[in-house]
Amino acid sequence: MIRRVLLLTALLCPWAGAYTVKPGDTLYSIARTYRTTVAQLQALNGLSGTALTVGQTLKVGTGTPSAASTPPSATSRPGLPPPLPAEQLAPTDATARIAGVDIAVPASLRMGEAFAVRLSGARAAQATVRFPSEVGEDVREPDEVLTPTGAAGAYRVLGRVVLGKTTPVVYEVRVGSEYVRGRIPVTGLDQRIQHLNLPPRITGVLTDPARQAEEAAVERAYALRTPQAWTQPFAPALRGVTPTSSSFGQPRTYSAGGPVAYHFGTDYPAPTGTAVLAVNDGTVVFAGKVPVRGNLVIIDHGAGVTSLYFHHSRVDVKAGQRVRRGDRVGAVGTTGLSAGPHLHLELRVRGEGTSPAGWMGRLWPR
Repeated sequence: MIRRVLLLTALLCPWAGAYTVKPGDTLYSIARTYRTTVAQLQALNGLSGTALTVGQTLKVGTGTPSAASTPPSATSRPGLPPPLPAEQLAPTDATARIAGVDIAVPASLRMGEAFAVRLSGARAAQATVRFPSEVGEDVREPDEVLTPTGAAGAYRVLGRVVLGKTTPVVYEVRVGSEYVRGRIPVTGLDQRIQHLNLPPRITGVLTDPARQAEEAAVERAYALRTPQAWTQPFAPALRGVTPTSSSFGQPRTYSAGGPVAYHFGTDYPAPTGTAVLAVNDGTVVFAGKVPVRGNLVIIDHGAGVTSLYFHHSRVDVKAGQRVRRGDRVGAVGTTGLSAGPHLHLELRVRGEGTSPAGWMGRLWPR
């Protein structure tokens, strides 16, 4: 009798257990997500094998997605400090002003965007900017006190919306005892989880003992705070190639049932050997081979901005070398954690991944 009731419930309440197959899904990954087994999914759907078709609807019983199948939020990492008290995040009155400083910010932002707080006026060069909403979030150097870049009464400070954040960005501009605090609403990217299910011969680099040194090298680059080096808009790293294989900010798993992590860059599929170009002026701070990123080049552009170029077949620059926008830095390849030849490009602001699309053709992000 109980079994009949459960069967009727499943039939009459499809919302409780229906799943549409997406690219990269396997029965194993779906079973793990919904806390069931491959055998149970086969029985529930009358499947004799494990083959799936994108768009196919599967009954998954009454299970709910496990926490491991959910993209991490900006505050989900254990050990983060608590956010600041509400009174330290509350915006100042709409009429509040700093004498001699005009402030302009975007009306809204998306998760993973870089943006600029624009300051103008006679006292703009004396201002500092901080982002108190970063406290309690999984970001590097949260709430850092930042000095503006610019001249002749027009200055900017770069902000970043960390992946996983959908709560408002709070900014504070201060000159002496005067300050203005405001909020910018943030929306998510609404991207589906991409299940890559790469074979062990590729994912084995994730446990390579040399990963610790790799991460230390990129963290040193993220910590740099050198003067702005560029004077021209940012340009594509590959000529005539559009990103098609993976989107910036897309949550993904690399192996069946593995943890969900964000994709911090944009992938550009291209033939092995295609020239990879510097997106703007700067200094090469790393050039070499590491386990996950493969043959890697990192360029420091100043003002807390770094560009990273993964998976080269060859590297054509050396650490310490000055490069100009459009200079060749390497060639497309498939080294490291890669299943085929492509360029993985990252543009980071003080170490946090931001969408490369927001930089292309611009001197500054919006």
